[in-house]
Amino acid sequence: MQLLLVRHALPLRSAPGEGSDPDLSADGIAQAARLPDALKRFPITRLVSSPQRRARQTAQPVADALGLPVGIDERIAEYDYGLSHYTPIEEASKEDLQRLIDGHLPGDVDPDAFQDRIWAGIDDIIAAADHDDTVAVFSHGGVINAVVHRVLATERLLCVQVDYAGITRVLSSRSGRRSIAALNGTEHVWDLLPRNTQW
Repeated sequence: MQLLLVRHALPLRSAPGEGSDPDLSADGIAQAARLPDALKRFPITRLVSSPQRRARQTAQPVADALGLPVGIDERIAEYDYGLSHYTPIEEASKEDLQRLIDGHLPGDVDPDAFQDRIWAGIDDIIAAADHDDTVAVFSHGGVINAVVHRVLATERLLCVQVDYAGITRVLSSRSGRRSIAALNGTEHVWDLLPRNTQW
């Protein structure tokens, strides 16, 4: 079966005390609106989302286009779930950015527990699917990195850049073998990504 791991689109920033669950920004809404066309070549049979608003709102245009419900799985929430605020990576401090570049989660996040939570969710999603199913999973950069890290056995947990609305394809065989078929496909939102708007 095939998993399409879709990172959420660009959210708003939230201030300390406002929680880590902001809505999508205007650019994020535009990014999410392109996903139905970007995903239409895949025979999607199920949609699953993190409980966080930025992921659910990213999933909604695809749900509307396919007429499928969006199931919620708290196990594929980001490591910031429940924290006091959310800062988009483009606005992160130099120290926070360097920590992520070095492959480390925030100091109070247990990386093993984070990965175990994610894989419990991913394993159940795969187990509930038929061999020919394609499931679109709307989640977060840290979650997608944890999946890639486990499948590819990378040295660092945060091993790849995952852009807003980027699509990563994971294949799972009948024997349980997992492989990465594509990483961070962004052609559909290339002109809407913050790192590319300067070009």
